[in-house]
Amino acid sequence: MKISQLIIAVCALLFALTAVSAQTPPSDATLTANPVFQKSCAKCHGKTAEGRHFGRPSLISEKTAATSADNLRNIIANGKGRMPKYASKLTSEEIDTLVQQIKAQQIKALNKK
Repeated sequence: MKISQLIIAVCALLFALTAVSAQTPPSDATLTANPVFQKSCAKCHGKTAEGRHFGRPSLISEKTAATSADNLRNIIANGKGRMPKYASKLTSEEIDTLVQQIKAQQIKALNKK
């Protein structure tokens, strides 16, 4: 009886770890492939992060590139202008991953020029 309880507990733990790791993409994944970006950001910033009509900014522009990681984190968490707050909708890890990926995307875009 105790062995079956242990097996159930181990399976539940493995399932929980798998679910958590599936939700948070690795920080080396591309921004546009990140499910959090696709769900929460692409509708305004575009599927390629190059911005959209009506003043939705590009996440790979020179202006955004000049923004520090701390400021990007603050803007995502607390909003700015028409940018909504995401602090209660995203985990701090998801926000940090987005910031890392935005910065990496910008470096990639600048290297292409």
